[in-house]
Amino acid sequence: MSRACELTGKAVMTGNNVSHANNKTRRRFLPNLCHVTLQSEALGQNVRLRVSANALRTVEHRGGLDAFLVKAKANELSQRARLLKKQVEKKIAEQAAA
Repeated sequence: MSRACELTGKAVMTGNNVSHANNKTRRRFLPNLCHVTLQSEALGQNVRLRVSANALRTVEHRGGLDAFLVKAKANELSQRARLLKKQVEKKIAEQAAA
């Protein structure tokens, strides 16, 4: 499992530790990933995802998982999230047509 957010694509970055003497050593900046269970109102089910704390705040700000997925770009999402996005869009289209 990669260290990347399934919703935003935020992943590991690299950089330098810089000492007081200006010595530089390589280091990794890891994203703050959390295992969370989010509820999809359109699908009527719970979804377990590995997302960054930043993405979790964004999901809450946009009004839930469904609203986040509808607005998100597909190339930033993981494979599981893309499948979820398609299911949500299909379900919303069915509800709008009925």
